[in-house]
Amino acid sequence: MNFNDRLRLAHQNFLRYSQDAKIILLHPAGRIRSVLLATLLKDAEVPTFYYALSVDDINLSNLLSSLVHRLSNQHPTFGRHLNLLPAAVHDRPAKHLNLVLRTVVQELSELSDALFYFVLDEYDRADVADDIQHFIERLVHRLPARCKIVLNSRTLPRLPWVALVAGGQAAILCDEQLVQRDFHQNQNPAGARMRVQGFGPGYVYLDDEQVERWEGQIPRLLVFFILDRPVVTRRQLFDVFWPKASTEQAVNIFHVTKSRLHKILECELLLYDERYYLINPTVSFHFDVYDFVDAVMEGRHGSPADPFALWQRVARLYQGPFLQGRRESWVRERRVLFRAAYVEALENIAAIWDERGRQELALRTLHQAVDLDYSCQDIHAKIMRLYADLGRRGEAVSHYRRVERRVRGSSRPLKAELQQLYSDIIA
Repeated sequence: MNFNDRLRLAHQNFLRYSQDAKIILLHPAGRIRSVLLATLLKDAEVPTFYYALSVDDINLSNLLSSLVHRLSNQHPTFGRHLNLLPAAVHDRPAKHLNLVLRTVVQELSELSDALFYFVLDEYDRADVADDIQHFIERLVHRLPARCKIVLNSRTLPRLPWVALVAGGQAAILCDEQLVQRDFHQNQNPAGARMRVQGFGPGYVYLDDEQVERWEGQIPRLLVFFILDRPVVTRRQLFDVFWPKASTEQAVNIFHVTKSRLHKILECELLLYDERYYLINPTVSFHFDVYDFVDAVMEGRHGSPADPFALWQRVARLYQGPFLQGRRESWVRERRVLFRAAYVEALENIAAIWDERGRQELALRTLHQAVDLDYSCQDIHAKIMRLYADLGRRGEAVSHYRRVERRVRGSSRPLKAELQQLYSDIIA
């Protein structure tokens, strides 16, 4: 394949895989990512707003100021809401993060009424800026549906890619290829001495023996936190686990915790690499979450010999909510994303049962899915159609009315398609 063919395929796949994603990473290993960016910028059908980070973008305050200046040249009204924020917010935006996020989302919403890309080029310049990394991670969850963030970076950005990919919010492209597994290039050998189970209450096994003596919850949670991300800074660890401690106190507690973890797991799990902590590449481990996401991606984008068996495997791997019972904010966010992937698996299983003429099993499976995510009106529509196909119109009507009561007064009114389906059933 020559260069032009590769570029054409890379562009086609970008358009394909970015449809459902909120953030698209052009993988650092890609060789034509900059040319692909140029192709996007020349695309007349979808507007692209471009910002390349500079050496001055070492914190969120500088980034926001530069964004207003540079993007106002591409869209004259960009920045009018940010400019109205008090000086104290501009000086310390991380302290007023929710306000800053709402304002940036408002700015982005006004860039275009249709689909558009918001490119952050040279994103590796933000590697050292924890507040920028945290801001982008939070922004992904709040983006208007028509906005897609595109990151171009020479290093892997410090975002929770495994969970974002599982929840369908992220896509990682290496030139013309969609990256479907091993997002952090961590080990996951089936025969590893250390086995980590994230679905359910969260267990760690050494030589098939469950580790029970953790001397507190933080050493155990630290295992899952470091498996969740490619690399973390010491500041990130402090903010998550010891937010109220002074830096000196947090340093002392962290080193005690790290030593305790070393003793418990009989290995040095965390490795310090100049600026970051990461999983020690010499440690062999197996993490069920990685298996789950690999299987989800195979079901979405692969060509499995038996799709039904694959989606059933996805459902079996999901042994319960991620770190069930924990209430930490980062845990709850991952839980939502992994649950979305499990619901997707149940929908696919139900569709195959329906194709095989097993409507009762399809209905039962869809009810499982809707119990997990009652807000998904597409699943409610599938349930109503199945009831109607089975001649159980009364149950379809009752189901619709229950949904109607639940959404009454909420910010997510009933979709027109669901209302039309109800009208067709009672006609």
